[in-house]
Amino acid sequence: MNPHEYLSKIRKLLFFAVDLNLYLDNFPENRKATEDYKFVSSKLEKLICEYEQQYGPLSNFGSAYIENPEAWINTPWPWESRKGGK
Repeated sequence: MNPHEYLSKIRKLLFFAVDLNLYLDNFPENRKATEDYKFVSSKLEKLICEYEQQYGPLSNFGSAYIENPEAWINTPWPWESRKGGK
């Protein structure tokens, strides 16, 4: 999977996780939504970890710097390598 495909999947899962989180704010007893939120969050965490291992960090917090400091310094950020960009 190339970086653009990863980022697209990450964005979709982030949207889904936020949407489920907002839903659960109003309906905290909904078991199906809670299960979906746990599943999406787990999948999102795994996908972000895979992306950061292959292409470098996505954010300035968390363990990305500790696990791969070279990528933190030497890799372009996702918005720096867009098509038509740098």
